[in-house]
Amino acid sequence: MKRSLLIVAALLLTGCANTEPVAQKGEVTSCASVVTDKSVTQGIAVECVDGSAGSVIQSLRGPMVLNVWGSWCTSCLDEMPEFVSFYSKAKGKVQLVGVAVEESSPVNSQKFIEKHGMTWPNYYDRDNKTRGYFGMGVPVTWFIDAAGQVKYKKIGVIKSEAELIYLTQKYLGVKI
Repeated sequence: MKRSLLIVAALLLTGCANTEPVAQKGEVTSCASVVTDKSVTQGIAVECVDGSAGSVIQSLRGPMVLNVWGSWCTSCLDEMPEFVSFYSKAKGKVQLVGVAVEESSPVNSQKFIEKHGMTWPNYYDRDNKTRGYFGMGVPVTWFIDAAGQVKYKKIGVIKSEAELIYLTQKYLGVKI
């Protein structure tokens, strides 16, 4: 009798256990911390998702990993956990910045950021002005050095945090 009560109790307790990982809540953050060259005023202007001052894409300075994404993009969703994990280790060593493209509203971008654990600055391309600069299709991840030069452009999904760490070290010389 005691044994069957213990088994039932164990089954009840394990049935209530949450086996799915708890996702980190994201936060729409200001773009004020993004390093830019203030002398660069000509180019493609984008706004910050939080409504604060945006930047001219050509003014961005690294070392920076720039991820171009869309809330509607399933491949972007697939790679987001890799970026969240990467940022927890890379913060303070390399900037991580996002650019939401082809969005019908900045609210869609804000919801995606909050739902998927993004805590780094993100820009919003309201008028799809970056299409010619970034190219068609997302996700795309750019590795930008301190002089603003694009050292590498990864087209397609980042498949692992290890890939991000490797590319950051290879192209930006930053060890995570």
